[in-house]
Amino acid sequence: MAIITKKSEAFLQSYLNTASPTGFEAEGQKLWVDYIKPFVDEWELDSYGTAYAIVNPGKKKKVVIEAHADEISWFVNHITKDGFIHVIRNGGSDHQIAPSKRVNIHTKKGIVRCVFGWPAIHTRHGKNNNLAPAIDNIFIDVGAKDNKEVEEMGVHVGCVITYGSEFEILNKNFYLGRALDNRLGGFAIAEVARLLHSRKKKLPFSLYVVNAVQEEVGLRGAQMVAHAIKPDVAIVTDVTHDTKTPMINVKKHGETKCGDGPSITYAPAVHNLVRELIIETAESKKIPFQRAASSRSTGTDTDAFAYSNAGVPSALISLPLRYMHTTVEMAHKDDVENLIKLIYETLLNIKARDSYKYF
Repeated sequence: MAIITKKSEAFLQSYLNTASPTGFEAEGQKLWVDYIKPFVDEWELDSYGTAYAIVNPGKKKKVVIEAHADEISWFVNHITKDGFIHVIRNGGSDHQIAPSKRVNIHTKKGIVRCVFGWPAIHTRHGKNNNLAPAIDNIFIDVGAKDNKEVEEMGVHVGCVITYGSEFEILNKNFYLGRALDNRLGGFAIAEVARLLHSRKKKLPFSLYVVNAVQEEVGLRGAQMVAHAIKPDVAIVTDVTHDTKTPMINVKKHGETKCGDGPSITYAPAVHNLVRELIIETAESKKIPFQRAASSRSTGTDTDAFAYSNAGVPSALISLPLRYMHTTVEMAHKDDVENLIKLIYETLLNIKARDSYKYF
């Protein structure tokens, strides 16, 4: 029986279509809070916009399930006299995919629709025949005659820019769009809260459902909220690469495939006992999963929680994703369902008095 309902999927579509660029996540966070409020007892918002909901507050033990809310984007960095705009990154935006993309500049006057331009193939000759996009040659065209007209639109240095692509379902099996990294994670943890509420499950601990900001620029939101909550355990969900698509070296990046289940990570920051609890839960509930290894750091909010305070036993469950940090990210619907199931069932296996010391 499917976990994700039509109502849930309608929220997901609205959530993914709402821009939530790093440092400017408020609109997406409002939607997320409004969706999760009926399923929880309390909710909070910190000074930088990380939102978290609390189920069963006031218990001695605190357990976190977490995802990040922000998406990669661009900043307006320079406006030429001719009215073209040069940009810098806000997070890990890929300059190679920019040309010919439609984008939105966010201003106080509203959205300014525009495009990343690129010289036509007919005009590239000689040394420019194989011209490749680079951070110093990509540019935005708003259809203005000069810089004054650009400024009259409300565009100025520092305005944030997001891609205009929207959510759809591909071949009935794949969620498709921008910013699936990692708003699918935020969706999944909200669905866990919904399941706990609808199934009337009572937890022997306080559950904090955390949707953190500014992951894409160094795990910043997670760093802040980990110190505020001071959890005893953290289960983080993010995305990982589907390495079975063309041009990816599986010997280097490991072997992960969309549709084969969420991926459970081995890494120094991942606590062995928490990870094994997740694996045992998956095996006992017959939830498909994959394994991955990360050298040194996971590069996710797991690291921020694990090394916060006096150390928080943490684990990472990742959702396989195709074409990360592009406008056509793809995730298999079955993997999203199984991610929700795995987090939900793992929470039911966490006891109030569990110890996470190795010996």
